[in-house]
Amino acid sequence: MPLHLGLLLPALCLAVGFALGHVQPVALAAGAMLASLLLFAEQRLPNALWTILSLLACIALAAHLAPGFSTTVLWPARLLSADAAPYTLRLSWDKLLVGSTLLAWWLGQKQPNKAFSTRVWLTAALTLLVVPLLALALGLVSWQPKWPQDLWLWLAVNLGVTVLAEELLFRGLLQTRLVSWLGAWAGIGLTTLLFAAVHLPFSPLFAVVAGIAGLGYGLIFHYSGRISLAIALHGAVNLLHLLLLSYPLRVA
Repeated sequence: MPLHLGLLLPALCLAVGFALGHVQPVALAAGAMLASLLLFAEQRLPNALWTILSLLACIALAAHLAPGFSTTVLWPARLLSADAAPYTLRLSWDKLLVGSTLLAWWLGQKQPNKAFSTRVWLTAALTLLVVPLLALALGLVSWQPKWPQDLWLWLAVNLGVTVLAEELLFRGLLQTRLVSWLGAWAGIGLTTLLFAAVHLPFSPLFAVVAGIAGLGYGLIFHYSGRISLAIALHGAVNLLHLLLLSYPLRVA
């Protein structure tokens, strides 16, 4: 993707957020810095330095540490499962900025052309089976089938913001770099551990489940070379969680 077209993605995110009052001038500056780093600086900085700076910048924004961003409440607090706390659906403009900017960067990269193999489908099937069963076995969730109202809105935010940003950051950026430096298994393994670690604030058991899921996302990306499949698998796991299990998590 040409650079001027790639800039449209973060620029559109910032412009809409600013118009709606959820992105302040200081956040516009943070967005401009992120876009400059990801889209301009890669060829001008040492690879390791650029990777570290990019990871830190994306994590800071995704973790809501940068000032000037507010969230849009799309669902008020709603009880989705009898054994879970009420859930509020929010649109985080800082995380949307991370996803849109990383997407612009990713579309400018040369993508490997790997043929589909049975390992791709096996990885997808095992991830979709093992992750929910493990969450059930650990008591994090229970069987709670449902069809929430405004499901399409949850899908749009989960896929277009949360999953997009996480997969582009952890698989597209981090795993790609670690595999090139350390080799396939060490790179995928370290990415999996880091993905699990960022879920520790929820609970140690949840981090274990997230790590197993992250291993599946990393493997399907490695075997296929397609970030779209990692995004689709991640979204499918999240959708199964919402539709069939306690959401967001079972309250002890």
